[in-house]
Amino acid sequence: MTEVLDIGPWRLAASLLLIVAVFVLSFRERLGLERSLLVGTVRTFLQLFLVGYVLEAIFALEHWAPVLGAVAVMVLVATHTAVSRLKRRVAGMWTFAAIALTAGSGLTLAFVGEVVIGVRPWFDPQYLIPIAGMIVGNAMNGAALAGERFQAELKNRVPEVETLLALGFPAPEALAALRQEALRAALIPSLNAMMVVGIVQLPGMMTGQILAGASPLVAVRYQIVVMLMLTAAVAFTSVLFLAMLVRRYYTPAHQLRRQLVGP
Repeated sequence: MTEVLDIGPWRLAASLLLIVAVFVLSFRERLGLERSLLVGTVRTFLQLFLVGYVLEAIFALEHWAPVLGAVAVMVLVATHTAVSRLKRRVAGMWTFAAIALTAGSGLTLAFVGEVVIGVRPWFDPQYLIPIAGMIVGNAMNGAALAGERFQAELKNRVPEVETLLALGFPAPEALAALRQEALRAALIPSLNAMMVVGIVQLPGMMTGQILAGASPLVAVRYQIVVMLMLTAAVAFTSVLFLAMLVRRYYTPAHQLRRQLVGP
């Protein structure tokens, strides 16, 4: 296997020239992105180095508790991020997102770790933490997209929904089409990625493994698992999130809660 080429401090500093070029471009074109580029670059360095040191400490402990603690932090941050992306807040939304992310991500992570990869011990941080990060991150995006699309569809189709309710349809049936559109929206990015993977782009995990010296065919097998598990995690999480969220939009008498829809 090829030895992994280390990136020393000076070479890492040289990579900043790429951002300097973008900074100059933003200034010349009057894009107004100079401050965002500066803050984003500083946060990239600080956050990633912090994560690196934390992961080194977790790897050295070789115990399940800090590994699960790291995954729990991922879920909490993802929950907050997913909910903050939704324009209209609904009572219980944070709880719904937390449950959906925990269940959807946890189910996918457990299946991949135990059945597909066969990680031993099951809490091996070298596998569990990176895989959990990918799963939770994509599940978060799926839940946010599903929630956004459902709220937008409901706002635009209130007359249609109320007509169905007036005709005697139960609320879940009256809202079924909107829920389906929201699920499609959540899954489109994953499906698009599956369509072009390996042709238009080499995904990050596959590229990383090849750079680390792994056989391209081994990297391919891992990447296939990654693509499938991310699609599943998005689907599971989005379905669970919408199942709980949609119920907030109608009363026990199957009437639409108009105050939650907005003007």
